[in-house]
Amino acid sequence: MTGPLERFDAWWLAPAPAERPAVLRVLVGLYCIGLLAARGSEYVAAVGSPAGQFAPAGVAGILKTPLPSAVGVVLIVATGVLAVAFTVGWRYRFSAPAFAALLLWITSYHNSWGHIGHSDNLVVLHVLVLAATPAADRLSLDARDRPPSEPTARYGWPVRLMAVITVVTYALAGWAKLRFGGPAWLTGDVVRLQVAFDAVRKARFGAPPSGTTLAALQHPWLFAPAAVFTVGFELLAPLALLRPRIGAVWAIGMWAIHLGIAIVMQLAFAYPLFLVAFASLFGVERLLHLRRPRSAL
Repeated sequence: MTGPLERFDAWWLAPAPAERPAVLRVLVGLYCIGLLAARGSEYVAAVGSPAGQFAPAGVAGILKTPLPSAVGVVLIVATGVLAVAFTVGWRYRFSAPAFAALLLWITSYHNSWGHIGHSDNLVVLHVLVLAATPAADRLSLDARDRPPSEPTARYGWPVRLMAVITVVTYALAGWAKLRFGGPAWLTGDVVRLQVAFDAVRKARFGAPPSGTTLAALQHPWLFAPAAVFTVGFELLAPLALLRPRIGAVWAIGMWAIHLGIAIVMQLAFAYPLFLVAFASLFGVERLLHLRRPRSAL
């Protein structure tokens, strides 16, 4: 009979094909390229903000004063260039760690100019894992002349680490809701007040709340089951690691929660909505074997 340590070791070091981390690299890389393209102007605007607004956050805490605007812009552009190199797997041993470091830097630096957003934390952690592991041994420019690799643990444990990071992130989010919101979270009162506050804030700045927001606020009873569903799925996140089917059910449930938030609050968390946040829970290499159905003509 094997003990818990042996079972964990067998799970953690279970072999996986080289295509699995490679597909994850491409998916995460494409998301990052889109993120940088969508927020490029926002990042550039931040580095040109008045120095009095600078409140160092994250790794940017090493600074006493903000960087010169030109330096900030160069770092943003360099991050975009390295994001492409990361995605296509070019000079991965050097480009991937450099991209991970710059992505961590610019997201921290951007958070140093006002509201701290936590929505990018998970993608940055996933990039850090992929950059430090052999995620470019397949589907990359570096691997053009390499023969196919056999499934090994070196391709499996990085994917499992990404999955662990994902579920721990959500479990901590659920714990924080109960820790700081108390029982009111489960009654739906806190959620309803958050939705109402967000609607008032948007209206204050000239963006009227959507019809779905107003409709939801007119039916307070909806918020209690939504809150219980959300906190329950977040706290039960570690169960997603037990079986692939459980992981699939959990990922679909969390995706539905994010979709509901986007519809009701007009607040879209793109990383999970595009399912990239949950990709490490699936055998994503199967995407490479999809075939178009033959035409009946």
